[in-house]
Amino acid sequence: MVELFPIFMYICTEPADGRATPMSILQTDIQYVPGVGPKRAEILQKEIDVFTLGDLLRWYPYRYIDRTRIYYVHEIDSAKAYIQLKGKITAFETLGEGHKRRLVAHFTDGTGFVDLVWFQGIRFVESKYKLNQEYIVFGKPTLFNGKWNIAHPDIDPFMNESDRPEGLMAMYNTTEKMKNHFLNSRAMQKIITTAFSLIKERLPESLSPDVVQEAGLMPFHDALENIHFPKTPSLLRDAEYRLKFEELFYIQLSIVRYASERKEKLKGFVFGKVGESLHTFFREHLPFELTNAQKRVIKEIRRDTATGRQMNRLLQGDVGSGKTLVALMCMLIARDNGFQSALMSPTEILASQHYETFTRMLRGMKVRVALLTGSTRKKERELIHAALLSGEIDILIGTHALIEDVVQFRNLGFVVIDEQHRFGVVQRARLWEKNRQPPHVLVMTATPIPRTLAMTVYGDLDVSVIDELPPGRKQVQTLHRYDKKRGALYQFIREQIVQGRQVYIVYPLIEESETLDLKNLEEGYLHIREAFPEFSVCKMHGRMKAAEKEEVMRRFVNNEAQIMVSTTVI
Repeated sequence: MVELFPIFMYICTEPADGRATPMSILQTDIQYVPGVGPKRAEILQKEIDVFTLGDLLRWYPYRYIDRTRIYYVHEIDSAKAYIQLKGKITAFETLGEGHKRRLVAHFTDGTGFVDLVWFQGIRFVESKYKLNQEYIVFGKPTLFNGKWNIAHPDIDPFMNESDRPEGLMAMYNTTEKMKNHFLNSRAMQKIITTAFSLIKERLPESLSPDVVQEAGLMPFHDALENIHFPKTPSLLRDAEYRLKFEELFYIQLSIVRYASERKEKLKGFVFGKVGESLHTFFREHLPFELTNAQKRVIKEIRRDTATGRQMNRLLQGDVGSGKTLVALMCMLIARDNGFQSALMSPTEILASQHYETFTRMLRGMKVRVALLTGSTRKKERELIHAALLSGEIDILIGTHALIEDVVQFRNLGFVVIDEQHRFGVVQRARLWEKNRQPPHVLVMTATPIPRTLAMTVYGDLDVSVIDELPPGRKQVQTLHRYDKKRGALYQFIREQIVQGRQVYIVYPLIEESETLDLKNLEEGYLHIREAFPEFSVCKMHGRMKAAEKEEVMRRFVNNEAQIMVSTTVI
């Protein structure tokens, strides 16, 4: 496991006269920062791992909003992630019961109405905000039952033009529990402002002067100040660059040290021959001629596995480039040398697809392949465990179930990890720790990673790239669009469906998260159904039963549904 250097390396000592230094102030318990206190400190510790003033200052904004623009209510649309309005509250209304109870304030600027909604602190809100007084309202607009609403908005009185917000405003990720204790983004901004005011002297550098000068970096104190309170977009860019540089600098040092130690200490199994399994597959079962890129990658893996050192290689290639075929052929080389192989996938659907592909391609060969997932029945699971230990199974395909302690191999020599970024370091390590001597490791990803970036982030891995597609495969195009282009994107989707194509829309979460400010599937599904009423929309996520997933996949494959809304389970 990589042991990372601390990003900020302060020695927190007190001077002889007891005066607080910039270094010691950073170690101040978070509860003693004005505006926090014991209860809020407990929430910050549990929710975002903030224990000290220094931790707080390293809780960086996730985005910045230009608060100089005030919109009219009639200008609200789905392309605007956040919006700022000026108007009056005309009435309060309490709706729902129990956990669905909420306070709704009807807000207008004369061009239309929007509902401001609170699920917590109802009495406090009703007493704080007055009817028919002008306010600046800022928040995230969502469409519900045909009406625009903003949940838990930021509200400030507007007396005159001097109350108009200025410049870039930092936005902080907050969880639902934090919001329940009135620790929303605005509250975090105020607390961080107070925390920074406690630092009376400039913070010392955390990098050597030579590195700062050679890289042309902003001083650390200035970077920390401008990341939270950017005076200009240019200063914000310089601050972001400085802090990102520093983080990657220490990560890279750790990875280089780890890679050096691994290559010196970790011995690997020797795959000295290419035998009957690979020859038979190559002559009789290969579905198409290998591309030059596939041949090059197989040679690189063959060279690694013949050195007597453990292979640790990243294989990057687009969808359809033939990564799985390369992995299978390397597993056959492992079998020819008396070793078992394992392939770990992040989802049951992907594991099942790999299993079906392998069994189809190896049909007629004496290579035994097994599938082990969380859905595998107890009786079958016990048979697989026994067959693994006896060496009857050559290739085991599965999900996280592979890393369970009860799963033991007779002679595991080659491990393939699909979409490796979906697994934590500990999970990956548990798989190859099943041997006293670690197996060779091939991690695969379809995520496009520039070679220079891959060498930086995956410095402990050698990198192979399949940069050409097999004959007949269509080139994949990857385009990026911002929220403001949502209307044009939806029109493009409509045109593609009319031409007979299908669309899937992937969300990172099933439901709204308490720890991540990301789009979620349940809200997205309702929004997509409303945006495309003329088409059939289905949804799929990891919490669904296997039979439900299969039915959704069947509908999509048969074009009974034109749009699939899914999490990364697909």
